[in-house]
Amino acid sequence: MIVEFAVQCIVSFAATVAFSLLFHAPKNQYVWCGITGMAGWAVYWLLMQAENPSPVTASFAGAVVLALLTRIFSVARRTPYAVYITAGIFPLVPGAGIYYTVYYFITAMNQEASAKGIETLKIAVAIALGIVLVLALPGKLFHLVLRGERANHPNSNG
Repeated sequence: MIVEFAVQCIVSFAATVAFSLLFHAPKNQYVWCGITGMAGWAVYWLLMQAENPSPVTASFAGAVVLALLTRIFSVARRTPYAVYITAGIFPLVPGAGIYYTVYYFITAMNQEASAKGIETLKIAVAIALGIVLVLALPGKLFHLVLRGERANHPNSNG
């Protein structure tokens, strides 16, 4: 399991970095983008190893971790939040669920299409809620934690 976890982390890191290239993230942010995507996927993957895994719960938890890291990195590295979240979300997006929903629909397997579509929608909503939950936290909180006294300076971004 440790080897498989390491492979999952390496592949999710590489995929996120590749996606950050595609979206023209600044070159000095590639590693940080990769870390955000890898961390979100690592949480998702670990939760999916449970006896009765829930892709919805795992996606929510992965999105929360991803969003927390993007907020932290955006303050610490003085880079817009969107640089990290845009690339970092890539491993969590339920692309296979969307594919199979359409596949089942096209092949007239309506019951399977409905089931897969509903599951995919739940996952997408869980990811959105995880991100919104972290975005709802005041930005000043991240500045206080990461920059200490500088967050109280009149010229700081809060």
